[in-house]
Amino acid sequence: MKRLTLLVPLLCLALAACGEKQEIVTPARGSAQSLTLMLDWFPNADHVGVYQAMADGYFTQAGLGVHVQVPSNPASPLQLLAAGKVDAAISYEPELLLARDRNLPLVSVAAIVQQPLTSIVSLGSKHIRTAAQLRGKRVGDAGIAYQHAYLETILAHEGVPASTVKETNVGASLVPAMLSGRVDATLGAYWNYEAIQLRRLGKHPNVIRMNQVGVPNYDELVLAVRENTLAAHPDEIRRLVQALARGYESVRSDPAAGVANLVRENPGLDPKFQSAAVNATLPAFFPSSPSNPWGYQDPVQWNTYGQWMLSHHLISNPSAVADASTNEELAGQGL
Repeated sequence: MKRLTLLVPLLCLALAACGEKQEIVTPARGSAQSLTLMLDWFPNADHVGVYQAMADGYFTQAGLGVHVQVPSNPASPLQLLAAGKVDAAISYEPELLLARDRNLPLVSVAAIVQQPLTSIVSLGSKHIRTAAQLRGKRVGDAGIAYQHAYLETILAHEGVPASTVKETNVGASLVPAMLSGRVDATLGAYWNYEAIQLRRLGKHPNVIRMNQVGVPNYDELVLAVRENTLAAHPDEIRRLVQALARGYESVRSDPAAGVANLVRENPGLDPKFQSAAVNATLPAFFPSSPSNPWGYQDPVQWNTYGQWMLSHHLISNPSAVADASTNEELAGQGL
């Protein structure tokens, strides 16, 4: 994937944080800071608030010059972050815990998508509306260990013997595998991406969400930084997080403008598809409780999911779970 770099001009202004509690975070004069943010994958609806923050000047107002980079593959962001090649990276909660289990000193400072997007998706013609109906079916996934564990957990939750379900590694070809009939369903497709793609093709997909069939709830997308960066430059990270919060709040107020800015900076994207995806994902960008600020990470939820990973031997070090996330940089927190 060709790397894309977008530059926001450096300017030192005040940042008023979004949410009910308004804050002003004013960097010292002349302290405008260049910062590299790597996405988790190609630009898409999940990143709409990033591009909105750029378009509305929220990074500039926070005294930040933010350079957005696109990785060549989704395994790269946390590796490059740990190596000091980028300053912040968007990734996935399970991937962050796996990285910490390898003793990479990374921490999540905000949840961007606050619920699982990963789902079991099937064509309507397969009539798989419940997880129990996976009995005797072929399920494709990307060959990721924790997705295999998801399937095991779901089948056990529904009382379906694992021996009655054939799991097939289809790599990234989730939609082609369903359309060709190679598999009956896939685990790993997103309800805000592949499911919408199939719906637009007239395939009437059925979607079963992970957190409704036994898999602990988790944050699909998170913003990660190095622990030493957070310790040395907490104000810079705080301004980054709160500028992103303003971007996502702006999209909630005007989704069409958010889509327009996303597509303007990434002209290869289909505007109608991105519009459908952004509108479907909007609720997932924000905490379920209105009393919590954008980016809030539920400590109990993180611990429960981490313990699930430990129990399924996906990680082995309990310290990988402890202090894996912090809310200290969010609006109204850590003051």
